[in-house]
Amino acid sequence: MARRSLSLLNRLKCTPIFRSPPLPPFRSLSTAVTHGVTLIPGDGIGPLVTNAVEQVMEALHAPIVFEKFDIHGDMNNLPIELLDSIRRNKVCIKGGLKTPVGGGVHSLNVQLRKELDLFASRVHCCNYEGLITRHQDVDIVVIRENTEGEYAGLEHEVVPGVVESLKVITKFCSERIAQYAFEYAHQNDRKTVTAVHKANIMKLADGLFLESCRSIASKYPDINYNEIIVDNCCMQLVSKPEQFDVMVTPNLYGNLVANTAAGIAGGTGVMPGGMGIFKDNDTY
Repeated sequence: MARRSLSLLNRLKCTPIFRSPPLPPFRSLSTAVTHGVTLIPGDGIGPLVTNAVEQVMEALHAPIVFEKFDIHGDMNNLPIELLDSIRRNKVCIKGGLKTPVGGGVHSLNVQLRKELDLFASRVHCCNYEGLITRHQDVDIVVIRENTEGEYAGLEHEVVPGVVESLKVITKFCSERIAQYAFEYAHQNDRKTVTAVHKANIMKLADGLFLESCRSIASKYPDINYNEIIVDNCCMQLVSKPEQFDVMVTPNLYGNLVANTAAGIAGGTGVMPGGMGIFKDNDTY
């Protein structure tokens, strides 16, 4: 079981299609110190995926104790015990939580991001050995602002039949996500950061996002910076994805761009990603 798990982990490396890295020798990860990790199996395929994670950690004798919470997307609120667990452990593995469509029910996924200020989502979309796709040179990191934009949830019915949904963009959050994107590029030897926007139409909101990105870009002269309108971005992604390196986006666009890039490289189910709070001294 342990060797099969290591073989699976070895295959799931972002490596060129033509390269076959050697299988590392088995090594137990067990130590005297154990670490708590919050676990949310979630809905849909979430329990299946997180159960596989548990099996792999058990096979590796990883020094991890999972604190499991039975949370589902149709619940009204996140239990305070769950939030306390995540704050205490600093690490959470989460399966997807379904979001009811319509009905005024808020997404627990969005609620979790807001409660913990998980402002940065990072998805690495790249080719995998043995997974044949149309494009072979995909290596894109999509960094998405995770707390505002159209997902702020500020909606109300003005009069019967007329609903107003507010898009919120702030300088603070825009500069924060841009700082993360450029610092990630700097620390990981990435050459280019591309800001995705719709400032040709939403001149104030997306204009502020671009101004913030430009301001941060000026502090990283060693990294190329460019901008692209979101609809053109999607077209370019499916036709010539190898031109993109690191992409930084507002909330909604990042959702679309990350899923598009993941689909090009093999699907959202195999692309590694995560979200969180990143401090100045963090390794990106």
